[in-house]
Amino acid sequence: MPTYRCRVNGRATQLESWDPKQPLLYALRSHGMHGAKIGCGLGQCGSCTVLVAGAAVRSCIVPVESIAGKTIVTIEGLGSPEKPDPVQAAFIAEQAAQCGYCTSGMILSVKALLSQTPKPTVSQIKDALDGNLCRCGAHTRILRAVLRASGQRP
Repeated sequence: MPTYRCRVNGRATQLESWDPKQPLLYALRSHGMHGAKIGCGLGQCGSCTVLVAGAAVRSCIVPVESIAGKTIVTIEGLGSPEKPDPVQAAFIAEQAAQCGYCTSGMILSVKALLSQTPKPTVSQIKDALDGNLCRCGAHTRILRAVLRASGQRP
């Protein structure tokens, strides 16, 4: 079985797949990382978002062969319950989740945004999260969480 060497959440990893075109999402989930959710399968909902080389990508449409040698961060690679990542802490403080299905994708999209734009405007936040769908209607709280994580809200 072909293996693809990469770094996942800070650890050297070999993802295995019979099919080099298999979506990264399924390779990650088969290795016990279930934070990226199975959603639309078309890269349109954002529930499967992970960071590849610092960029937010939809892992349901990224072939596993394309990640060889790259660094991947999933929601499991951020903070812990005892010490959440600042974006996770902001989402908790603003209660920016309802069902939680979209949350890991939202958080990783925000991490990518803040790494490029530390103090984004509301318009920039909306643009960055445009491909992340939330059916619960937590959008206002999510915006507040991003502003909090960027230090623009107490």
